[in-house]
Amino acid sequence: MIDLRSDTVSRPTPGMKAAMMAAEVGDDVFGEDPSVNALEERLADLLGHEAAIFVPSGTMANQIAIRLHCRPGDELLCDTTSHVYLWEGGGPAALSGVTCRTLEGDRGLLKPEQFEGIIRPKDIHSVQTRLVCLENTQNRGGGRVYPIEDLRAISGWAKEHNIAMHLDGARIWNAIVASGIPAKEWCKHFDTVSVCFSKGLGTPVGSALAGSKDTIHTARRIRKLFGGAMRQVGFLAAACKYALDHHIDRLADDHANAKLLAHAVREAPGLKLVPESVETNLIWIEVDRTKLGTARDVAHKLKIHGVLVAPLGDQVIRACTHLDVSKADCARAGDVIRKLA
Repeated sequence: MIDLRSDTVSRPTPGMKAAMMAAEVGDDVFGEDPSVNALEERLADLLGHEAAIFVPSGTMANQIAIRLHCRPGDELLCDTTSHVYLWEGGGPAALSGVTCRTLEGDRGLLKPEQFEGIIRPKDIHSVQTRLVCLENTQNRGGGRVYPIEDLRAISGWAKEHNIAMHLDGARIWNAIVASGIPAKEWCKHFDTVSVCFSKGLGTPVGSALAGSKDTIHTARRIRKLFGGAMRQVGFLAAACKYALDHHIDRLADDHANAKLLAHAVREAPGLKLVPESVETNLIWIEVDRTKLGTARDVAHKLKIHGVLVAPLGDQVIRACTHLDVSKADCARAGDVIRKLA
């Protein structure tokens, strides 16, 4: 079975397992896990921030950031398809009492001019605008890489108006490889940055949040509040360190494989790429109901022939390349797509 549902389905490699088993561990709640401490220090340096904190999931990292920057009754600004809005269970409202005001971007990417004149007035009737959340790469937008010049401009606007910036960088590694722009350049425009190891980098668990020392000190309290404080978790930190050492540059292979799949979709009647261009490892596909039925119908047909994809809407499918699918796998999956669709 060729599993293209998500880059979260990959399994630890033999080298990663060996690194996990060799890890030195301690109680992370006491700050005594040397593997976690080393990972956090490395991440802070890599991302160009003062400190970092290891957490179980990308959702938790994002929700900690929202709690850090906002108070109950505040609002954050994000795209209508942002992960923090669509796929985190209503976390901003449920966990922090924060409202999401969504803006309609270009397939998930917001433009600087969309922020002009948008701040709520400072009076007793109005929710207060506190935070901008951007996502890079943008999942629902097709794994697109945010134009760096737009990030610079939006960050400048936020600083001018004393509004915080948070980057959902779950797939920032893909943006780094696709663009050639280093992590520090992407991340310096944000007060906090979340990153994920269990997507493209192939670890079984693990994300992190980076920011200033004071911010991350407070984040540790929020992590405890949210149930994310862990004990001898250095085994997982070792997996993340291994991923940083071995699995970033190879993301270029995932991007090339995604383009192989995209080519097959273009040749399949009844399927359409949305967006048309594929920049990283995500392929979003629109299904023509009159020709092929629903997205679930198509996913079922593909599954019968050994290919798993994710129906993420009535007429929308996502396929995702990762380290557990080879070029040959993607070529075979492409042949199945052409024949069945």
